[in-house]
Amino acid sequence: MEKDIVYRLILASASPARRGLLSAAGIEADVMVSGVDESTVEAADAHSLCLALARMKARTIAAQLNADPGVVVLGCDSVLAFEGEIFGKPANGEEATARWKRMRGRAGVLHTGHHVTSLVTGKQAEAVGTTTVHFADISDEEIAAYVASGEPLHVAGSFTLDGRGGAFVERIEGDPGNVIGLSLPLLRNLLAEMGVPYIALWKK
Repeated sequence: MEKDIVYRLILASASPARRGLLSAAGIEADVMVSGVDESTVEAADAHSLCLALARMKARTIAAQLNADPGVVVLGCDSVLAFEGEIFGKPANGEEATARWKRMRGRAGVLHTGHHVTSLVTGKQAEAVGTTTVHFADISDEEIAAYVASGEPLHVAGSFTLDGRGGAFVERIEGDPGNVIGLSLPLLRNLLAEMGVPYIALWKK
């Protein structure tokens, strides 16, 4: 791509955590929510599912935009693989509570799919970031208070690393940003595959 192009990132996600990660890293992304029905997507495993959803989000938004050589669309989606099951966002507080009673003192694997597409060149790149999460053996009282806070109802796996739930994660193996919702090192590599310099997205 030409060096004089002004690059702009469109984030096809409503996640404030993902936007916050990008902003802290010097990238002010424009947010466009895809509105895709995630329940229509089926996959055999968490790895395939999160990548399919990330791809769908990015392509849905890309199809709505006018061609611009500097625009790159990023779609992301996270799910937790736990004991052979796929945990997205819980349906309600009861489900979040039941999950935590199973997860406490154990470990799960958080997968975040990343899909990047260029409007003009049509180039696409995608990959999945994977991080192992070790949960603390928290009490029933702590679970009840956490669920009552509302935080776990809006996130994959019913927990966050960058909020109240951070105290309930003893350690992780992998990129912490990936658990929050977006791996910056992985994004840099995907952009490089497309010929887009990561630093070109930094706000001036």
